[in-house]
Amino acid sequence: MALCSGIKADGGRCKAQAIRGSAYCVGHDPEQAEARRRRASKGGRRGGRGRPMAELASLRDENADIRRRLLEGELLPGVAAVAIQSIGCDLRAVATTLKAKEQEELESRLESLENALAHQKEARRYGA
Repeated sequence: MALCSGIKADGGRCKAQAIRGSAYCVGHDPEQAEARRRRASKGGRRGGRGRPMAELASLRDENADIRRRLLEGELLPGVAAVAIQSIGCDLRAVATTLKAKEQEELESRLESLENALAHQKEARRYGA
């Protein structure tokens, strides 16, 4: 297989294999520019899975504080119960957000795979 004709940021030639039927690798192929832009726009913003562990730790601390205040008599049992229910809603919201982000990621990956498969089929069709 041929090497990519793309030029890296440091000015050197890309050493990746070119996509069949193209002079470029996936990272330099002009037809993949939009997909690369979409993937790059997410970079650094999500922090893994949106940093759910920090949110969960915060909710756990808040729950412990409510429990402590209830046991020390600072909170009435009804008030503490409503506060704990609210924390439960927050936990479900974090879980739902995490599932939605995972689904978006899977959809993006599936779209990339479908595009690559279509590109391969097209390349085979033209005998490249």
